[in-house]
Amino acid sequence: MHTAQQGVLHTAQQGVIHTAPQGLLRPAFAMSAGTPILPVSVASSLSCVPFARMATGMNISGDARLWWSNAAGSYARGNAPERGSVLAFTASGGMRRGHVAVVSRVVGPRTIHIDHSNWGGPGIRRGSVMRGVVVMDVSDRNDWTAVRVQVGQDSGNFGRTYPTHGFIYNRPAGTRMMTAAAQRLTEVAEYPSPHAAQHHRLAAQLLDR
Repeated sequence: MHTAQQGVLHTAQQGVIHTAPQGLLRPAFAMSAGTPILPVSVASSLSCVPFARMATGMNISGDARLWWSNAAGSYARGNAPERGSVLAFTASGGMRRGHVAVVSRVVGPRTIHIDHSNWGGPGIRRGSVMRGVVVMDVSDRNDWTAVRVQVGQDSGNFGRTYPTHGFIYNRPAGTRMMTAAAQRLTEVAEYPSPHAAQHHRLAAQLLDR
C-alpha cells in the first residue's frame, strides 16, 4: 500500500510551486498527480476486482459493489478523480456485482481515462483488459456519482449512465488531498458528496426492476 508523502503542488501559473504539508498529496487534476499504476500480466480472462488489486496494490476484499464500504477506515475516499485511484461503481441493472476501474489519467474536471477488465462491448471479449478507456462525469453537481463509459474501441461512443460511489484513493483513511482550482488550492474532504444519495437511490430502483 502506498502511504501519503510530502509532494509538490503545481498551479496553472508558470513557475509557481507550492510544497504540500505531510499528509497532503498533489492536485487531483494535474497530469502527474496520484499514485503509480502497477504492471498487470494477463494470461487468461480476468475480472475487474483482481485487476484493480494487481494494478494498485490495494488490499480490499469482496465483490466490486462492496469495495466502497469495505475500504472505509482503511483507504481515503472522495469524489475527485486522481491517477491511481479506483472508481467504484454501484450495483445497478445488469451489473449487479458492481464494477471497479483504475484511473489512469485525469484529462479534465469531467473527463478521465481508466484501465479496467471484464467490461464487454462491441469487439471486446469479456475478461479482457482495456486501457485508456474514456469516462465522462454526467452527474448534476460534477461529483462523479453518475458516469458514462466509452463503448468498445470507439472513444466517441458512450453507453448508458452508471451510478458510482466515488473514488477510493491509494493512501490511508483520514488523509486529505489538495486540488488546484481557479489558481488557488482547495482542500477536498474524504467523505462522499451529499448528492451521491440521489444516484444511489436510482441504482436501488434499477435493481428492484
